[in-house]
Amino acid sequence: MTLADQPPAAALVLQTLLQHGPLSRAEIGRRTGLTAGAVTKVATSLMADGWITEGGRPVTERTNGRPATPVEVRPERALFAGVKVTGEELIGVLADLTARPLASRRVRLDSRDVGTVVLAIARLVDELRTAAHLAGTADLHGVGVTISGDVDSQLGTVQYSPFLNWRRVPLAQLVETATGTPTVIENDVRALTVAEQWFGAGVGLSIFALVTVGAGIGAGLCVAGRVVSGAHGVAGEVGHLPVSGTDRVCTCGNTGCVEAVASTHAIVEQARQATGDAELTMDGAIRLAHTGDPAVRAVFARAGHAVGLALACVANLIGPERIIISGEGVASYDLFADHIRQAFVDHAFGAAVDCDLVVRPLPFEEWARGGAVVAAQRVFAPAK
Repeated sequence: MTLADQPPAAALVLQTLLQHGPLSRAEIGRRTGLTAGAVTKVATSLMADGWITEGGRPVTERTNGRPATPVEVRPERALFAGVKVTGEELIGVLADLTARPLASRRVRLDSRDVGTVVLAIARLVDELRTAAHLAGTADLHGVGVTISGDVDSQLGTVQYSPFLNWRRVPLAQLVETATGTPTVIENDVRALTVAEQWFGAGVGLSIFALVTVGAGIGAGLCVAGRVVSGAHGVAGEVGHLPVSGTDRVCTCGNTGCVEAVASTHAIVEQARQATGDAELTMDGAIRLAHTGDPAVRAVFARAGHAVGLALACVANLIGPERIIISGEGVASYDLFADHIRQAFVDHAFGAAVDCDLVVRPLPFEEWARGGAVVAAQRVFAPAK
């Protein structure tokens, strides 16, 4: 039996256990709003099909103080592969139903040709299976591929990915054909946001945002418990908010975007101009800033100010309980943290200034894990 054959409330119960379990049946009812009879029916069905199990340390009921035997998810019941695609490499993770990584691999990309990348993804998935001692595809329930840019997850199409220079690529179908496994694709920041919603710093929050700073600057938005992509699939593109007040041209062709000032490439370019060193790298710029070079420190200050304005825009627009700041750029967060905070405080409206800002350095393996979570979500909580 698949989850599609389970009662309609099964996905809700399973989702609740994934995020908050182990739980007693009474607590499941309180969290889901289901009646005791409905919880019992669903739990019995899920248990019979091996999705959940009973046992573990007894929990004390809040209503009567009596001990109750909890139920919890069986992590090994389903496995998922997640792959993050960058312009230079593939990062893959195999995870169980609770998103616990079982194996991870990185593979360099020699070409950005679509066919070459698809075959590399298929080989990587096979390597992950081998590393986890899986044979064939029977135990692999899904593959989730994440990529930067405009991704239509419902159509399974990469509409535009600037770092790969792809347009209208039916990536989900291509990977599914190559791997023989159901495949979903998603924007990489949204996938990471889903992982944070289910298993990270967003658990239990109805409204939060994840803002990533690095090669690009983007945001995942969780509103009313759902990570949203918007009517046109580009919700969260905070990197293209025109807030910098400069004439620097962004990769999108416009001027003054946050990304034109605060992305890794933009910071390096500005630092090279400031120092006259055409060979300066990001690591070199960070070293100069840490040793007190005023011109390079000013570059990081401008970047921090732009990011802070973007965070204030997010806080003012959706009123999140928390904004998680991540991405490879947070490795140098200490250089512009004060400027981010000051710009945020100056421009967040009213009580929005109380939004919790949390810095979470997450390696690309966590982004790949987001792909596995999205693939899992499509199985036990399919989009409506």
